[in-house]
This record gives sequence, structure tokens and C-alpha cells, in this order.
Amino acid sequence: MAFAAAALAGSTAEAQQKTFTLRLNHVLGPNEPFHRGFQDWAKRVEERTKGGLKIQVFHSAQLGVEEDIIEQMRQGAAIGQNTDAARLGNYVKSIAVLNGPYFATSLEDVEKLGKAPTIVKATDELARQHGLKVVCFDWVQGYRHFFTNKPIRKPADLAGLRIRTPPAPIWQESIRALGAAPTAMAFGEMYPALQQQAIDGVELVYNNIPAGRFYEVLKFANETKHIMLVNFQVVGSKFFDGLPAEYQTVLVEECSRAGRETSEKILASEANVRTQLRSRGMTVVEDVDLAAFKAAGNAAYEKLGLMDLKKAVEAEIGR
Repeated sequence: MAFAAAALAGSTAEAQQKTFTLRLNHVLGPNEPFHRGFQDWAKRVEERTKGGLKIQVFHSAQLGVEEDIIEQMRQGAAIGQNTDAARLGNYVKSIAVLNGPYFATSLEDVEKLGKAPTIVKATDELARQHGLKVVCFDWVQGYRHFFTNKPIRKPADLAGLRIRTPPAPIWQESIRALGAAPTAMAFGEMYPALQQQAIDGVELVYNNIPAGRFYEVLKFANETKHIMLVNFQVVGSKFFDGLPAEYQTVLVEECSRAGRETSEKILASEANVRTQLRSRGMTVVEDVDLAAFKAAGNAAYEKLGLMDLKKAVEAEIGR
């Protein structure tokens, strides 16, 4: 017994002494608030684990395309990805509801969603059956709006406009339901596509516009607020399960902490970004018929068979 106890103690000590490195990939630029938030997360994790777990942050998709990174994580690679419910919905359909039109409307909604039984069940299934562990999803980029070269006040104004979207069903159907023609495209391809008039506009959060210099190729910021963009920090289940329990706890706790802080800063900064864009020549369209857009958005949930799920989750969070 004494020998076995000593062996177990030695094994535990060896596991704790082993160092781990997680490479975190995201598509945003180095000047985006999320990038600074990820750096804060990395610093705190390294400090609390005394260097046992380090996070290296890679901006601008330096490690590769998001969909490819997700598949690498599933195979056990020590990589993390900032992603969204739309892409995760390709594996567990019910998660996609978080990315639908006018679903989450506040940071309070997002906090409640983390405890909603339907969403907890979906993230558990994602880890068990698909090898993707959600570390946290407290990261909110803000409200997405349409940025175009003509004013948009109602869904009919989007008719015929080719709007870039990520390549996932809920994105595609959401933008189609709101009146535009969705065009799947990687984040880094948007600026040249706008220059070449391969697309007519984008739907992004305010902070993306100055960071990507989109004000150079777009004239109107149309405040549709059609999606509050909730982002997920995801790692491979194999990587997460291979960490000491203390490191798992630190990774999750500091993810949530940095995410909440970053989200609050982003929402607080939107007025300043709006003013900055006006000074660069963009026109902000505020008199948008939000009721018409909200009504139109329901078609996306109907098309994908998510309406009952939407209502169930809304009930779980008290809406």
C-alpha cells in the first residue's frame, strides 16, 4: 500500500510539473478588442498555473481557416479557436439557435444562456460525441449591423444585395430571411471582395469596421442590430481532458472573466466607434424599422426547424 501511494504521489507530481501550451487562433486583427482580451486571458492563466499552462494567441487566422482548425482540435491538436454558435451548430444543431436573428439581446441574456438546460446539454454533447470542449462563451463582440453603399431601413432595401456571411446554415438563412443574398466568404477575403465589387456589403460589429479599414470601401452603417454575436472559446476534448484538474479550472474561470470584461468594454465603446466612422465619412442610419427586421428574421428559424427550440430556450432564460 505504501509503495502504491508513493507511486501515485509521484505520478501526480509528474503531471503537475509537465507544462502545456495551447495555441489560440482567431480571425480578427491585432487591434481588435478581442485580441487584447485573449492576451489578458493568456497572462492570467500563465500566472495562476505558475507557467504550467501557457496560451499563445494568433490573430488574423495565422494558424489557418477556422473550419480547418476545428477539425484539427477534434483530432487532439493543442489548438483553440474563437468561434461561434453557427459553426458549432454544424456538429450539434441546437447550438446554432444562439446565432439566429434577434436571439440574445443583452449580456444578461448571454449569462443566463450559460445555465440554460438545453444549451448545457448541447455543449456536453459537443464534447462527448464530437471532441469539442467549450471552455466558455462569455465573449460578445456586440451587435451586428449591415454595412453597405446604400442606406438600409427595411428588409426590402436589402433585395438583391450580395452580403458576405460565414459559411454556416444559420448565417446563410438569417441573412436571406432579412432580405439579402448571402455570400459565404472567409473573413480575410472581405476587403478585396468589396474593392472588386464581388459583394455589395458585409454584416459585422462596429469594432470590425475601423480595425479592417472597411470605411474605405463602404459608405453606410445601418443599425439593424440583427445578431448579438456570442463567441465561443473552444479546445479539443482530448487536450482539455489531458490537463490537470487545477489547470482545467483556471482555464475556464479566466476565460469567463476575460470574456465578460472584454464584452463590457466593447459595448461601452460602440458610441465612440460610431463617432469615429462618421468622422471618416460614413453615414450612420439609425431610423431602421427594427420591428420589420425582427418579424422577417423568424423565417430563418422556421427554415432550419429551430423555432420550437428557440421558444424553449427563451422560456428557460425567462424571456
